[in-house]
Amino acid sequence: MKIKIGFGFDVHQLKDGHPFIVGGVDLAHHRGAFGHSDADVLLHAICDALLGAANLRDIGFHFQNTDPRWAGISSMVLLKETVKLIKDKGFAIGNIDASLCLEAPKINPHIPEMQQRIAEAMGLSVEDISIKATTNEQMGFIGREEGVVAYAVCLLEKV
Repeated sequence: MKIKIGFGFDVHQLKDGHPFIVGGVDLAHHRGAFGHSDADVLLHAICDALLGAANLRDIGFHFQNTDPRWAGISSMVLLKETVKLIKDKGFAIGNIDASLCLEAPKINPHIPEMQQRIAEAMGLSVEDISIKATTNEQMGFIGREEGVVAYAVCLLEKV
């Protein structure tokens, strides 16, 4: 059995009046992530972890921020497209482990819904999607609520 591990990272600015979509869930907050797509930092990190493990470059290579097709698009679409790329290369997805780093809003109440949405999009069990959250203890751009960061790792198995 051949297994591959991937690591993903993403960061987005937070701006007043923007929607804040994380893990496919629209969070009620006065600031939201800014980007070319819906700026779902968690899904972008997961996509990068998957693509990296399969040696398929990164999310920016496949879904360029200069391409109008991806402007404002739901990152769930990007995740589903990424899963297709992974499967086309002969891999099955074992699990995802992800961490979010932001000061507000509190993520814990939303984790089950995020897990459910991500699992459905990837064709996995909720048990295969781990999401954690932490703050930056009010330090740096995260602590000032200027940005949000996500990290993700994944396990792929060659089938």
